[in-house]
Amino acid sequence: MYKVFFNQKPIILTTSFVAQTEETPVFFVKFTSKKNIIAALKSKKVSTLYLYHPKEERLKELFFGLFKIIEAAGGIVQHSASKKYLFIFRNDKWDLPKGRIEKEEAVRDAAIREVEEETGVGGLEIIKPLPTTYHVFNRNGKYRLKKTYWYAMETNYSGELIPQEEEGIQKAEWKTKEDVPHLFENAYANIKLLWEKAEL
Repeated sequence: MYKVFFNQKPIILTTSFVAQTEETPVFFVKFTSKKNIIAALKSKKVSTLYLYHPKEERLKELFFGLFKIIEAAGGIVQHSASKKYLFIFRNDKWDLPKGRIEKEEAVRDAAIREVEEETGVGGLEIIKPLPTTYHVFNRNGKYRLKKTYWYAMETNYSGELIPQEEEGIQKAEWKTKEDVPHLFENAYANIKLLWEKAEL
């Protein structure tokens, strides 16, 4: 099962048939369109949209084929001494540092570069890959699918945090694990899902 977000609403890709309700419609992915998916998710009545196909590979192929995919990479960064985690504040929400992968750039290199650029943190070491997240966004009137690769990282960086203002980042801060539930009261749903799956 894959979970993709549109704003804060989940699109659930499933191979198990689900009973349909007004709040949780079920679309057969083979017979729907991007326009129908977006229209359903914009409805105030809809809380979750299910997309169904009995075969997982075909389900993914059909859904991902509806959108132009933009690939990005980022990290959940822990300070090796303080054990605090690195967060940014952008677009009035708490988030994790990430950004678009450049042409012919390795995913791991992009993840490290984006964290460095967005926060000023150096000395990053990748510990392990984390689950990939997906969300649909609107860019100049066109809906695209962002696929973000994530890594758990560590650093002993002791310098100043420098938020990348030209990318709309207002703050870059170290936060304790105990701070996280409060931050998640104002964060994107896919970031919350990533944190849960990361099992930190």
